[in-house]
Amino acid sequence: MAFETIEFSVESGIGRLALSRPDSLNSFNVEMHEEIQQALDVLERTEGLRVLLVTGRGRAFCAGQDLSDRSVAPGDQVPDLGESLERYYNPMIRRLRALPVPVVCAVNGVAAGAGANIALACDIVLAARSAKFAEVFCNIGLVPDSGGTWHLPRLVGHARAMALSMLGGKVSAEQAEQWGMIWRVVDDDALEREAEDLLEHFARQPTRGLAHIKQALAASWTSTLDEQLDLERDLQRACGRTADYREGVTAFMEKRKPEFTGR
Repeated sequence: MAFETIEFSVESGIGRLALSRPDSLNSFNVEMHEEIQQALDVLERTEGLRVLLVTGRGRAFCAGQDLSDRSVAPGDQVPDLGESLERYYNPMIRRLRALPVPVVCAVNGVAAGAGANIALACDIVLAARSAKFAEVFCNIGLVPDSGGTWHLPRLVGHARAMALSMLGGKVSAEQAEQWGMIWRVVDDDALEREAEDLLEHFARQPTRGLAHIKQALAASWTSTLDEQLDLERDLQRACGRTADYREGVTAFMEKRKPEFTGR
């Protein structure tokens, strides 16, 4: 499968998806959206998938929407931005969140607008020390999208989310780590190795158990304590029936490292 705007592969249970429009700072156009949809189609039907890496090529992770793809000349019909979200951005966020494997994001440069919020939708976010995050929607009269108004207040709190969204300033990678927006900031030349270490780690872990962790934590934002306790019961029951649970217990009893298969 040939792609023009992304690089995509799946090998040994590890999926890799890199945004690859470096001359446009990996900003989104229709072609990129459609190619990501195709990549997600492949990932969703890949047996034995253990982890996915999302990153960017060049000096930016993603500058958000390519505004030249939406330019409006005098007299032109005003574009329906809601339709663009409904057709492209929202399904992408939902599908990334729903993947039953860890989704690691390596932010290699500026992550602005939808680019920032796509990164925040991933499960574990690493960022190069030179990377920056920016909610720039207010600068052109728009609302943060791609899950930004949902993820930001949950990650950094209401006050910071409000200021970031209404002031449109940049947040350094180090500040993002301190605020809990991301998992870890690393030196620029260490980003790729750190990401690969995470991929190798997750490729050896009990994948179904990790998928249920994602499910439980996502549900916790809208569940009552009683509902969450019931969900934990149901998910623990499902985990207890996996081959990986049996292997984990056996390895513990035999004082050896477990060999998880993701089943």
